[in-house]
Amino acid sequence: MKTAVHFGAGNIGRGFIGALFSQSGYHVTFVDIADAIITKLNEEQKYQVKLATEQKEAVTVENVSGLNNLSQEQDVHEAIKGAVYLTTAIGPNILPRIAPLIAKGLAARVKENDEKLYVIACENQISATDLLKGYIFDNLDEETKAAIADKVYFFNSAVDRIVPLQDNQGSLDVLVEPYYEWVVETKEDIPHVEGMKIVPDLGPFIERKLFTVNTGHAVIAYLGYMNGKQTIDQTLADEEIVKQVRATLGETGAYLIHQYGLNEEEHQAYIEKIINRFKNRFLNDDVTRVGRSPLRKLGPNDRLVKPAVEAEKAGLSYTNLARAIASALLFNNAQDEEAVKLQQMISESDIPSVLKEVSGLDTDSAITQEVVRHYDALKK
Repeated sequence: MKTAVHFGAGNIGRGFIGALFSQSGYHVTFVDIADAIITKLNEEQKYQVKLATEQKEAVTVENVSGLNNLSQEQDVHEAIKGAVYLTTAIGPNILPRIAPLIAKGLAARVKENDEKLYVIACENQISATDLLKGYIFDNLDEETKAAIADKVYFFNSAVDRIVPLQDNQGSLDVLVEPYYEWVVETKEDIPHVEGMKIVPDLGPFIERKLFTVNTGHAVIAYLGYMNGKQTIDQTLADEEIVKQVRATLGETGAYLIHQYGLNEEEHQAYIEKIINRFKNRFLNDDVTRVGRSPLRKLGPNDRLVKPAVEAEKAGLSYTNLARAIASALLFNNAQDEEAVKLQQMISESDIPSVLKEVSGLDTDSAITQEVVRHYDALKK
């Protein structure tokens, strides 16, 4: 049987990428440090992916196993040796930590296997696979880099599926929304995976997704948090917030249409489809989960700052994006490590200085000034 090695046995890994591999006839080896999940995968060798719908349809995912990358390093190497695909869904910040292990596995593989291996980082990060490749290559000698050149292929991708925070109570089963999208950039003829869409240029897809789905999700979460809402669907029951979300996505949409020549009517329909996905009450998605890690979400290449910068460059409106950035700065969740750090930075400095450090915005830039204006108004 064909095999895929997937780093990340959490809800997203099991409920999305791993499930698609299993449904495509692959045995999926999940690699993770969560020993309880790994043990259960090896004991049960199957689980269910349940859809967040009225009917609660379920799909059984089979042919799965697990490895602990801390205690089973050699076994991970062996799994990499025989895999067709190597994928990740662990968070962009964890990629540097797993790169040395993957590098050792690749070095061992090319010594005895001439078959092609396809590496895809399935993260909410532009060019995540390029980043992973760089981390891996930092751990390889020149001879090994040359040896894998025509054997190991690295493809960037865009992924989209809402997997809410959930208490699985010791079960491997995962609740996911029905909709998903997995787009992979390549011109190669690669082995089929159910649900994977191949495109020659990922740019329009990944920015459309990042600056519509991720931007919209974050705006809802931060506005919901400020207004005392608990879940995303509860937040979207407030028409004033819906209006603000549409205005923000109107600005990201104007940039995307300008940059990639998207059809305006089609993109507006896409925005409405995304907002309706967020209204799904069966997801019961907490605003604190969606809003977590505000330092990363306020990064210069992420969902709030990047579209504002690009809109300004193009001479387009960014005032609603500036308001969204301001609302992220007010995310004061004591349970979130990044939120705590952000509030500490703000208390010890000022907003322009924090934006300079976190978002790469000049302290006297027009965007910074607009963010400060909204921050002061929202704080009142």
